[in-house]
Amino acid sequence: MKTIENNVYEITSEFAIRIVKLYKYLTEEKHEYIMSKQLFRSGTSIGANSFEGKNAQSRADFNSKMNIALKEATESGFWIDLLHKTEYLDETQYKSLYNDWNKIMGVLTKIVKATKK
Repeated sequence: MKTIENNVYEITSEFAIRIVKLYKYLTEEKHEYIMSKQLFRSGTSIGANSFEGKNAQSRADFNSKMNIALKEATESGFWIDLLHKTEYLDETQYKSLYNDWNKIMGVLTKIVKATKK
């Protein structure tokens, strides 16, 4: 059975790949460079911090990495919403990204709450 920590790495890695591909699409097809770069940074940082947390030196270090990942995920949600509201993402693209983002938020929130104890 997979642990929640292993699961978070997998889903955040998959999300980061989607964000990289979305960045490429937005810059090449839509010629949008500012918001997409912000989403690129925050969206890939979620996975990087989750991955770094796998080798944390302590429970506090792990919790810190997961908190950073959660903050980056929160920021990513803002950019996803803004890209949709400014019509760079259509409804289908938005819903798909939002669903993946929402799943990540749920897992990270659960981890952060569990490791605060």
